[in-house]
This record gives sequence, structure tokens and C-alpha cells, in this order.
Amino acid sequence: MRLLYITAVLWFLADQVSKYLVLHWAGLIDRGVIEVFPPFLVFKLGYNTGINFGLFSGGPEVTRWVLLGLALAIAAWLLWWARTGLTRPIALISAGAVIGGALGNALDRLLVGAVVDFLNMSCCGIRNPFAFNVADIGIVMGAIGLLIFADSPKKES
Repeated sequence: MRLLYITAVLWFLADQVSKYLVLHWAGLIDRGVIEVFPPFLVFKLGYNTGINFGLFSGGPEVTRWVLLGLALAIAAWLLWWARTGLTRPIALISAGAVIGGALGNALDRLLVGAVVDFLNMSCCGIRNPFAFNVADIGIVMGAIGLLIFADSPKKES
């Protein structure tokens, strides 16, 4: 379980520190867009009040609190699942990545009212209009890791 906690803390810190550095140290909060290596990597400030790809954004204020509660509930459920059913180290790391990312985005919703996104990547003539953040990377990578590496239930004979 220690592996899960360490991973969750590292993803949470990576998310929050990256947001602080890009927004304040690099000045994205004032500039709005910083072309780092266009079109492959552009820092583009966005505030997502909804879920993935802005779904449910612009809704009532209660949406913020529902999504915050949902993130905390998912993190708690993953913690319970890890304690009761995950034994492989890679599965614990994956669960920690999801938990750390979910808590990073939840803190944004609590403090800012929306998830702070700043990474925009495009390639090969396809222009991506969406931005994401380090927490989102942890959530996606962790979810894929859980799908692949989570222990399967033992069959009773």
C-alpha cells in the first residue's frame, strides 16, 4: 500500500507544481498562450468546469460540487479496492496515479471553481482544440494500467 500512497502523492505534487510553474513562473496566467514547440506542445490556459473535453461545462454551480464529490468518491473507492483486491505492484502504482490525479483536479475545483488545464498538443495536420493537465495524464495512464494489470478475481472450485 505504501507504493500506492507514494505514487498518489507524487502525481498530486507533479500536477500542482506544474500548474503553479506554468501559470505563475512562466506567466501563462497573463499571456494565455505560450508556444513551446508548436504545434506539438503549446501551453494554452483553460478552465474546465465540466468533465472530459468540457462536457457538462457551463452548468449550474452545483455541478462543481457534484464533480468534486465524484472525484473524492472515486479516489476513496480506488483506495478501498487497492486495500482489498490489488496485490501486484504495477496495479497499486496505477491506482495511485488515478488517485493523485483525481485529487489534483479536485483541489482545482475546490480552490478555483474549475480544473486548470494548460497542455495542448497537436500533430500531423490534426489540430487539437482541447487542453489537459498533468493530473489528466495520471488518470488516463493509471486507468489503462488498472485495466491491464489489476488482479483478476480467483475462481472458486
